[in-house]
Order: sequence, then C-alpha cells, then structure tokens
Amino acid sequence: MSVEVQELPCREGHIGLMTLNSPATLNALTEEMIVVIRDSLERWAADERICVVILRGAGEKGFCAGGDIRDLYRSLTGVESPETAFSVFRHEYALDYTLHRFPKPVVAIGHGIIMGGGLGLFSACRYRLLTPDATLAMPEISIGLFPDVGASWFLNRLPGRLGLFMGLTGAHLNIADALRVGLADMALPTNDQQGLLSRLLEERWSGRRAADDSRLFRLLNQLEPQDYRALPPSHLELHERDIARLCAGSSLPEIVDQLLAARVDSEWWQACMKTLKGGCPVSAWLIWNQLSKAQQMPLKDVFRMELAMVWECVRRPDLTEGIRARLIDRDQNPQWSFSRIEDVPEAVIDAHFLPVWNDQTDPMQLE
Repeated sequence: MSVEVQELPCREGHIGLMTLNSPATLNALTEEMIVVIRDSLERWAADERICVVILRGAGEKGFCAGGDIRDLYRSLTGVESPETAFSVFRHEYALDYTLHRFPKPVVAIGHGIIMGGGLGLFSACRYRLLTPDATLAMPEISIGLFPDVGASWFLNRLPGRLGLFMGLTGAHLNIADALRVGLADMALPTNDQQGLLSRLLEERWSGRRAADDSRLFRLLNQLEPQDYRALPPSHLELHERDIARLCAGSSLPEIVDQLLAARVDSEWWQACMKTLKGGCPVSAWLIWNQLSKAQQMPLKDVFRMELAMVWECVRRPDLTEGIRARLIDRDQNPQWSFSRIEDVPEAVIDAHFLPVWNDQTDPMQLE
C-alpha cells in the first residue's frame, strides 16, 4: 500500500499511525493516497480508541516531495479534461483543511525532502517535528503553479517578507531555518523515529483532547534535546536582513529587480536567484496577489481562494509547460506564456481569483 495505516495499542488508548509509503517517488501524493489519508482521519476522529495521530514518511530520502507531478502531467496532456487534474487538488485541499482542524493531536515527523504538498501536510499538523536532514521548500514557481495547499496561510505568518521570498525563489530551508521562523516546533535528536514512537506507545492516553494534548506536549519536551550547535548553519540568519530590505516595497517588478541585482556572496542565495529568474512570470504575480489577499482571510476562505487559482492554472498552458520542461523532457527551458513579469496583463491574474466560492457552492464541501 502507498499509505500504511496502523492502529497501535498503548498502555491505554491507541495511536493512529499513517506512513506515506512510496519511497521511490519521495512519497509524492497521488489521489489514491490522499483519499486513504482523509478517510482514515475521518474514521479516527469518531473513534474513541484513537487518542493521537502520527504522520510520517517511509524511506531515507524524504517525508513527502509534494503531489505526484508526473501523474498530474498525464492528466493535463491526456484525453481527460481539466476537471480530472482539478479533482486531485480538490481532494488534497480537503485533506489539508481536515488536518488543520482535526479534533485530536496530530504529530508530523518530517525528514529529508519536505516540499510543496508535503509542506502543506506538515504545516497543517498540530506538532511539527524535524530530523536534522530536513529540507523545506515551496518551489512551485518553477513549474508554473504557485505555493498552494494553504501556503497563503502559513507563508503569511513568517517574519518579515520571508513568505514572499520563499514563494518567488523556491528557497530551500534547512532545519535551523525552519525552527528559526516557526515552520517547525522542535528538532529530533537523530533521524531515528522509532525511539519517539516507542515513548508514545508507553503512555496512558485518556481520549480527552485537552488532557492528551497536555501529556503529549510534556512528553515531547522531555525528549533528549538536540544540540543546536550541531545543526546546519541557518541560511536565514545570514540573509534575513537582505530579504527584508530587498522584498520591501509595493511594486512586484521593482522587488524582483532588486533581488536579481543584489550582490550577495552565497551559493544558497544564488540558487534562490536562479529559480526566481527562471520562474513563471504569471506565478510570480499569483504569489504576490495570494499573499496580499489572504492577510485578512479565515482559513476556509484561504483554501477556497487557492482552489480557484488552481482551477485557472490547470486550464492555462504554463503548468503543463513547466512540468514538461522541469520533469518530463528535462530541457530546463520552459516557454512561459509571458516572457517577463511586466508583460502579464492584469486580467490574466484576476481570472485566477474567480469564482469566489461560499458555503453553498464550495467544491470541497468544507465544514
């Protein structure tokens, strides 16, 4: 099974354990996997035996690299209509919204690659734990999409204008970065997750959310602390002032020009600028607008807005072209629908924010 679902007995109560189990694809999410996870969550929400839920990824390379982009490409280029590709996003958004509001404690154990939809899953969990090898990113600008699955929510809650920077550049954050800006709650001492699971199984869980949350919080804080001096140096510690300064302003073209013109002697920074320079101009405008519009939105409306954006993306050519260039033909030379940010008509961007769904028309049926 691409998702292994287990119900593990503790001294009292049970733990629901879900393991994304497709290591060959870095646990990339298919529609089948998404449905299995959500169905399991809905069942466990109503099951009094299940007191805590754990979400993790199998294999050595990563927790989850996001959605299955190759599968998405087949939907976009095959005989299926855009509705087929859109269906995967609709299920994924409903899953992430469910995780954000799940009535029992959910622990995400992230390791290795955590990107795109994987970071959406991780960010939606109540407790977010990282192993020292973790790498987090939202690199959708590279394929003609935008940071989705609730990214408008969690990127807006980062300090300074880091959320905008991450969206525009696909910046890769390490564990020290993630802890520094609140994308994770704590570092596990090693990559070995079994020790934590064994501790959780030794506990007595009551099935009462407040009590189990309190017990879980105390248990996690009793773990052997990570020596933070042993963690990789934080990229953001070196560059957060540059990011705040260069991303300030009210003009997206001006900010992009400032970023690309800055002389910053760092391989990490240059990798960020390479992604920005080669990214989709329409995506850059979508990032700019989604973060602005979402600032005052409740979580439900954030997901609805992003799903409307996806609906337009699957109908336009940039997403298909971006996936082709980056992952199918691998020529790394996408031919975007507009060559420069300045060339993108306002009407093209506005179309991504329609329709405006409400409780009666919501395609995800969020409650």
